[in-house]
Amino acid sequence: MATNLTHDDLDQLKERGISPETVEAQLERFRAGFPYLRIDAPSSVDNGILVVEDELADDALARWQEFLASGGDVLKFVPASGAASRMFKAMFEFVNGDASTPAPGTPAAQIIDNLEHLAFFPELDATCRRLYGRSCTELRHQGRGKDIIAALILPQGMNYGALPKAVLTFHAYPDGTTRTALEEQLAEGAQYAASANGKVRLHFTVSADHLDLFREKLAVAVPEMEKRLGVSYDISLSVQKPSTDTIAATPDNEPFRDADGRLVFRPGGHGALIENLSDIDATVVFIKNIDNVVADAHRADTVRYKKILGGMLLLVEDEIREHLRALNETYDESEDLEEAVLAATDFVEDTLSTHSTLLSMTQPLQKRWAELNRILRRPLRVCGMVRNEGEPGGGPYNAWSTDGTTLAPQILESTQIDLSRPENVEMMKTATHFNPVDLVCYLKDTDGKHFDLRTFVDPATGFISEKSLGGRPLRALELPGLWNGAMSNWNTVFVEVPASTFNPVKTVNDLLRPAHQ
Repeated sequence: MATNLTHDDLDQLKERGISPETVEAQLERFRAGFPYLRIDAPSSVDNGILVVEDELADDALARWQEFLASGGDVLKFVPASGAASRMFKAMFEFVNGDASTPAPGTPAAQIIDNLEHLAFFPELDATCRRLYGRSCTELRHQGRGKDIIAALILPQGMNYGALPKAVLTFHAYPDGTTRTALEEQLAEGAQYAASANGKVRLHFTVSADHLDLFREKLAVAVPEMEKRLGVSYDISLSVQKPSTDTIAATPDNEPFRDADGRLVFRPGGHGALIENLSDIDATVVFIKNIDNVVADAHRADTVRYKKILGGMLLLVEDEIREHLRALNETYDESEDLEEAVLAATDFVEDTLSTHSTLLSMTQPLQKRWAELNRILRRPLRVCGMVRNEGEPGGGPYNAWSTDGTTLAPQILESTQIDLSRPENVEMMKTATHFNPVDLVCYLKDTDGKHFDLRTFVDPATGFISEKSLGGRPLRALELPGLWNGAMSNWNTVFVEVPASTFNPVKTVNDLLRPAHQ
């Protein structure tokens, strides 16, 4: 190996389940960097994004209901490991500042002025009474806004700044009950992912530090939601595997070591969750971030379009299986085989928006047949995309694979696009849609076996960021993102969904928006 590892280093790797070869490959990535992807164009309506209307929408809804009624196997996968610290970034800045009252119009002022509209207000009021002997209203009148925010985010109060988003109170209901983001995910799942026998399966990826907290919350929430909604829940939890952590590097791209001389590893980002997803035994899996939930009264569009996305997934999968059957039943009949190859090529190019250089008519028939089998024997995902106002950034693009052979729909981050090229900057400005993380996936092959999702990751699509530890600069490597490079080699269909289905809570102030009231 090019990197000199000590016996203690090797023992450390063994404990984590990381091979020396993996470390060397990651260090080589630091040295060589990641290539930018070659973009053909942003995906748009009639160029990679499908608008599902009228008859097609009815067909998709009917197909989804048929799937559930026939005992279809479905699960909802929710990445939920993130703490809420970024959600309260502006609140921490205020508490750590000099002013006791926030400036008008600032995020902290907006929260203090609208306390009564926040679902967690009763708990916050009780916390203020406990800490200061005063209600929130009294503290506000006394100009003690800093005390109110401190009671919300600091450990001596509600500690919202350190808890996972999943367990924060998001919504209040007319009957006096409240729900956390976790509970809203349970409620939402019951409305479109309940099996024929009323079972709703959900899987949450959580931080190892919060496992016990999640179990405690679920032990209370699940029986209450089952009674309220008339379903039963099958809930599972997993943590990001230590084996997916990545080595930290010095600015010279050598292994970064702590003060004790031990190798430093960092979480590989949400792309590491492809292993958690690959471990799930389910045919159809919805993927949605923990904070993109709304209260019951605002959920109709979300439920409708989740069913449409699920139905579109099944309709496309039905076609994939039919083309595979035709391709392989006619293999020995040259005339029938050519017809099957042409039909499958049209499907791949028109429905999957995928164009391979190996499907050119100049290629031998058998080579095209082999390429079609490769393309069609992959996991499938249907991804909801929301219209934007043309702002530059990551989202749906038609991009070339890193080996330069295939042009296909990809969900990209701006870090994967060479922004030093003016034409790319201009192209991004023409983007019409963004990625709300609204996916539904088909994870089993035609034999009913679960795909090994790790084999469909493009390892050349990660990125490197600059961090520090103990005042020393380090370089961090993030694995290909879960819905980015980790799914590069999947079949992908983009479907337009309305903005009403996208209501994330990125800051605490978002809870004041109508969808969360």
